[in-house]
Amino acid sequence: MIILKQLRISRHLSQEQLAQMSGLSTRTIQRIESGHKASVESLKCLAAVLDVEVATLNEQTFVIDKHALDWHTLPLWLRSWFGFSMLHMHPTRRVVKRIEVVSHVTGFLFCLLGFVSEAALAGGLIMLVTAYWFYFLTWQGDRYGIWFDAPADGEPAAP
Repeated sequence: MIILKQLRISRHLSQEQLAQMSGLSTRTIQRIESGHKASVESLKCLAAVLDVEVATLNEQTFVIDKHALDWHTLPLWLRSWFGFSMLHMHPTRRVVKRIEVVSHVTGFLFCLLGFVSEAALAGGLIMLVTAYWFYFLTWQGDRYGIWFDAPADGEPAAP
């Protein structure tokens, strides 16, 4: 339900905070926000916490892209870097984290090979810089809450 996420964000609540206040699990909040059906009991709990009618939570919002509003409020430099860095404008946290981990591992391996080859050391340093760049992008994505996927267990939820 897009409306739930909008209401939650407008009240400056994280998914964890909303879950705690409503007595639901964080995973339930994530499922509902991603468009899965919610039980009447869950809707009543959420409506009470958000101080809205249950009918409000069932309203449909018509947007071209479910995250378009979030995406367009980002600073231009950040949208540009996400687009250039991942070659698409719909970033997912899992992809960025995979790139970061692969860059770190290959960077360290190439740095170890640097004892044998100077070119490998240079390549390793480039990969490590790439890894830290993607770490920075992950941090910015978490900060602005613009991921196009639900966070996995252990990952911070979008604000």
